[in-house]
Amino acid sequence: MEYYFSKDLLSIREILGITQAELAAKLNVQQVTISRSELGETRPSASLLEKVYGYAFDKNINLGKLKGMLWSEKIESGHKLLFHGAKSVIEGNLSVRKGRNNNDFGQGFYTGESYEQAISFVSGFEKSCVYFLDFDPSNLKCQKYSVDQEWMLTIACYRGTLEQYESHPMIQKLIEKSRDCDYIIAPIADNRMFQIISSFINGEITDEQCKHCLAATNLGYQYVFISDQSVKSIDLIERVYISESERKYYKGIRTSDAKLGEDKVKLARIEYRGQGHYIDEILN
Repeated sequence: MEYYFSKDLLSIREILGITQAELAAKLNVQQVTISRSELGETRPSASLLEKVYGYAFDKNINLGKLKGMLWSEKIESGHKLLFHGAKSVIEGNLSVRKGRNNNDFGQGFYTGESYEQAISFVSGFEKSCVYFLDFDPSNLKCQKYSVDQEWMLTIACYRGTLEQYESHPMIQKLIEKSRDCDYIIAPIADNRMFQIISSFINGEITDEQCKHCLAATNLGYQYVFISDQSVKSIDLIERVYISESERKYYKGIRTSDAKLGEDKVKLARIEYRGQGHYIDEILN
């Protein structure tokens, strides 16, 4: 899927209220380059893509976020607008078998509920982009999780830190439950959150402390597609370019949020000390 460059270029000019000649001068390119690009007569080079989208973002035009707002109004009733941050272009059909086995819920196709959420996870990759998806959940079975003991143990198992308990009936039941569906809706657990879960698995904190520490670093919800039927219910509707300026911006936000989250975790550890149960009490 290509970027909607011609349309985006015209939108950027109209938002800024400038002519093709003025934009060409600001980007240090020929006017004919802008003209042909708007008409879709030429395929933009990597350099032109970066110049145009980078210039727009530097002028406070968050085109990706604006597109998300517009798409949310276009999506058919009962459908869900989702976002997928990709390190590069998606080749071929969507598949639930291309992901790693040690993700939050094992192998699957992972998406999120917001543009900012999707971009934050790929902001460190030079050729990253964000895909917008139209998801129709009709006739699909969903498994939904919240920040609780069940969610923590399920993620810990998939990420490989519950090996000593993997044959425990409770863990086996949790894994069976997580695969008895077409897709999953669950809180996102990034590496910082997984470190907190690991502290619980290692017996350093109770499940109650862990739950509140995780709630303090809330990143929103993810949609994980695990059946072939579920990915057939997804339509890729747009691919959005991420400029270097935008990647730096969201990387900075994530760093700031991480510091705030770390401080909240420290407070939660103190506030709920002694409450709840340790891992060996739960899986005795």
